[in-house]
Amino acid sequence: MNLLVVLPILVALGALRLLKAGLLAWMIALWMAIYLTLRYGFAVPIPASVITLYMGITTMALATYVLSSRERFASCSRPLIALVVERRLRTLLIVVVLGLPLLVAARIYTNMSQPLQPPSFARTVHPAPPSEPITVRGQTFDLNAVENPFRNLEKSDPSQFRVHVENGRRVYYQNCVYCHGDNVQGDGLFAHGVNPIPTNFRDSGTIAMLQEGFLFWRIAKGGPGMPGEGGPWESAMPAWENFLTVDEMWDVILFLYDHTGQRPREVEEHAK
Repeated sequence: MNLLVVLPILVALGALRLLKAGLLAWMIALWMAIYLTLRYGFAVPIPASVITLYMGITTMALATYVLSSRERFASCSRPLIALVVERRLRTLLIVVVLGLPLLVAARIYTNMSQPLQPPSFARTVHPAPPSEPITVRGQTFDLNAVENPFRNLEKSDPSQFRVHVENGRRVYYQNCVYCHGDNVQGDGLFAHGVNPIPTNFRDSGTIAMLQEGFLFWRIAKGGPGMPGEGGPWESAMPAWENFLTVDEMWDVILFLYDHTGQRPREVEEHAK
């Protein structure tokens, strides 16, 4: 947590309590406190799509709380009615009526006027895997020669092959769907909150061009394992070797190819 953000928020809420602020002031303060905490209160940035989702839930929760009681509704609406009808508050009403559209316009203008800057160096979409063997969960893999240990089951034992594909489906929908999407097109709930957005696996220019060992490397090492030539990246993809077994990673690769109808690139003979 970013204490420089969270502590002032707590102090402000404590001050409202001491001042015995009205319900409307509390509703506005709580909404702002939750937004500022989500937006600036965490050391690891939260995707904008997630913040929008949480703030929508917060807005509905606060509205339900107010509307569930006649007394609470009256307490919230009384200051708003006074703002509209009382002449002594006319200046404040004018400020609110003019200020809210101006704030919205300023935000739109700020978002639209961000300068476009090229990356500091060219980014390689599919950087070359390490030439040296990598270690994943205590096992060593030569990415230039490794093959999916369950791929041969596709012909030798189709029923067992389907078992691995279905296990890969389970792994995908438990862990990967939130970014990569229901139909593996890179359009999951959190997709546009990360940079770059997740890969569309249905595109024939993606996994069909890659060996399964490449996918195993990228899944196992995630964003933290991206080499320099693949940057600059702000990938939120974790190093899945910390959460999945080796077999689960191979299974999810089988599922990706099976689900998209793609075939992996063969390992070159000289690398075998």
